[in-house]
Amino acid sequence: MEKTQVNCPNCEKQFEEGFQFCPHCGQKAKDDLTLGVLFYNTISNYFSFDARFFKSFIPLMIQPGYLARRFVEGKRLLYLHPAQMYLFISVVFFFLFSFIARQTTQSVDEAMKRELERSKTVIDSLRNKPLDSAQIAQIMQPLEVNKEKLGLKDKEFKELDSIIKQEATKESKMNTNFSFSRSEIDSLIEAGASEDEIYKAMGMDDDDGYFTRRLYAQALKFFKNRSGGSILQAFYDSIPIAMFILLPIFAFILKLLYYRKGRFAHHLVFSFYFFSFLFTVFSVLMLCNFIWDNFPGWIMTLVMLSTFFYLFIAVKRFYGQGWFLSFFKSSVATFVFLMFVIPFAAGIMALMALLTY
Repeated sequence: MEKTQVNCPNCEKQFEEGFQFCPHCGQKAKDDLTLGVLFYNTISNYFSFDARFFKSFIPLMIQPGYLARRFVEGKRLLYLHPAQMYLFISVVFFFLFSFIARQTTQSVDEAMKRELERSKTVIDSLRNKPLDSAQIAQIMQPLEVNKEKLGLKDKEFKELDSIIKQEATKESKMNTNFSFSRSEIDSLIEAGASEDEIYKAMGMDDDDGYFTRRLYAQALKFFKNRSGGSILQAFYDSIPIAMFILLPIFAFILKLLYYRKGRFAHHLVFSFYFFSFLFTVFSVLMLCNFIWDNFPGWIMTLVMLSTFFYLFIAVKRFYGQGWFLSFFKSSVATFVFLMFVIPFAAGIMALMALLTY
C-alpha cells in the first residue's frame, strides 16, 4: 500500500506522512504557529536558548575554566558557543543596567538644576548687593593685623587693599573652562543671537580648529539644556560597544602572559566565558539591589572579590600551570586591565560622550 505524501511548507518538497521533521530541510512537519512556538523560535535563533544553555550555565558558575577547556578540546556541540552565551547574558545584564542608568541620569539632572538655581541666586545677590566699605574693612582686618607674619610690606598691603576693593565692585561671573559671563550668554540666547555671535562671546577665535569648535558647540548645547544627565546617558550607551573592544584586549593580555599556550582564539574563548560569568554576577547583584533596599555593601564587596578567585582557578584549570604561577599571572592580568585598560577606555568613552551627546 502506497503511503500518503505531504508537502513541506518550507521547502515544498514531498515526503511520506508520519515523519516528524522534513527529511529535506529539517523543519518540523506540523509546526502550528502559536505564541509559544513564535517566541521559542525567536529566542532559539538569536540566543540558542535550548538545552545546551542549561548544560553550560551551571558549569560556568561552579566550575571555573571548565567550559573553555572543553570547548578548545573539541566538545563544541554539547555546550553553548561562548560568543552566543556572552551575547545572551550581556543582553540580560544591560537590560537590567538600563534601569539603574535611567535613575542615575535623572538624579544628575535634578541635582544640576538645583545647583544652577542656587548658584544663580547667590550670583544675583552678590551682583545686587556689592560689598560696602565696612565689609571690605572687615575682610582686610585680619590681613592688616598679621601682615608682618605674612611678609607683607605697607606698600604691598595697600596694593592688595586696592585690588580687593576693585574686584568687590565687579560683576560676578560663572567661570567655566571657557571663562564667559553667564549673564552675557543668557542675554544673547534670549535675544536670539546667532551661534557664531555666542561663540565669540564665549571666547572662541576664528582660527580655532575643528576639535576646539566642537567643544564650544557642545559647551553651548550644555549651557542651553543644563542637562548633565544626557552626557552621562551617552556614556552609558557606549558601554556595550566598548565591551566588545575590551574583551579582545583582555584576551590579548592573556596571550602575552601565555604566549605558548595556544592561539589567540583559545584565549578569546576563555575571555568570552569569563565575561559571561562576570555579567551574570553583576546581574544578580543588581537584582538584589532592586529587591532588597539597603543591600549590605559588605556582601557586594565579598562577591566582587570572589570574581578574582574565580579567575585564578579558571586560569589554573584552563592553562594547566602551577598554583603560584597561575595566581601571579591572573593578578597581573587583573591589575593591567583594571589600572590601565579600563581607565583609558573610560576616558575615551567620556570624551566621545561629551562630543556626541
